[in-house]
Amino acid sequence: QLATCIQIERKLENDWYGMSADDCSLNSSNTKMLVMGYHSRGNPRRGGSRRFQKSQHEKTKTKTHKHHAKGKIFREPQIATAEEIQEKTLSRLKKLGEQKFAVSPFREYFDDWLINLKEVLSEFESNPGVKVDEGFVNERERLIAKVEQELGELKRDEAALDVAAKELAEHNHLLVQLDAEYAAQTREMGPRRNAEIQSLTLNVQNLEAELERVRAMKTSFFGFTKKAKARKEIEALENLDSAKTTLESALQNFKMEQERLHDDYEKKKQAELEEVQRLEKEVEKLDNDASITFRRNVAEAFADAVKALLERQPTSATDVAAND
Repeated sequence: QLATCIQIERKLENDWYGMSADDCSLNSSNTKMLVMGYHSRGNPRRGGSRRFQKSQHEKTKTKTHKHHAKGKIFREPQIATAEEIQEKTLSRLKKLGEQKFAVSPFREYFDDWLINLKEVLSEFESNPGVKVDEGFVNERERLIAKVEQELGELKRDEAALDVAAKELAEHNHLLVQLDAEYAAQTREMGPRRNAEIQSLTLNVQNLEAELERVRAMKTSFFGFTKKAKARKEIEALENLDSAKTTLESALQNFKMEQERLHDDYEKKKQAELEEVQRLEKEVEKLDNDASITFRRNVAEAFADAVKALLERQPTSATDVAAND
């Protein structure tokens, strides 16, 4: 077909110069149709090759898949033995019992710890090699209820300690305030006492000088008589005695005021110190996790329950499956 087409094209080219314009146009159209027809019939060989390659690839893939399918081994999931189940569960319970919480407040760790405990128990019970009986369920429920109750009480106790810590801070502040107030009152009393004592002392000194002046006065029969001098001296002496009494009374009053102020300060301070010491003993508990011993005992109790359950069951997973 290709050779025939080429011959036709050559013949048309040789005759082209002798043809009219219309003939030339017609022959050209015929030539294109022949060539296009040839091309459309010539390509199937390539498409056939591609289809052949694709078919071969699919056959090879199918054979390979069948080969792998024949060589594949299906294995049933292995059920853990009672010893393996017990070892894993007891190990996790021991870690929970020995777990130490980082910092206070420790109650913030309680919920997560309880969740982890329940997860260990749930994973243990859901294992195909474990057949949970009524005895284990009852023991588990009893221990979980005990844990929830105890941890709840520990939470409340620790929250109360937080309140005590706040009260301790307040009482420490009161101690500082008491010291400041006492110092301020003492400073205020000093200048006031000094000023009053100085004034009374000066009055005494003036009266002493007046008494000496009276005693030094000369008497005469017609002038300042002895009787008048004596009366004047008695009066000056009485004034002096009164001034001295007032001075001594003032000194005594200031002393009593100072003692009263000090006693009141010491009484209040002692009461605050006793309260501070009491609260400090309470607050010290915040540094210690009160749940450590309880959580360890709970973990050991659950470990005993797990061991008791497994002792009541067949010794192998095969026996367990047979009983099921």
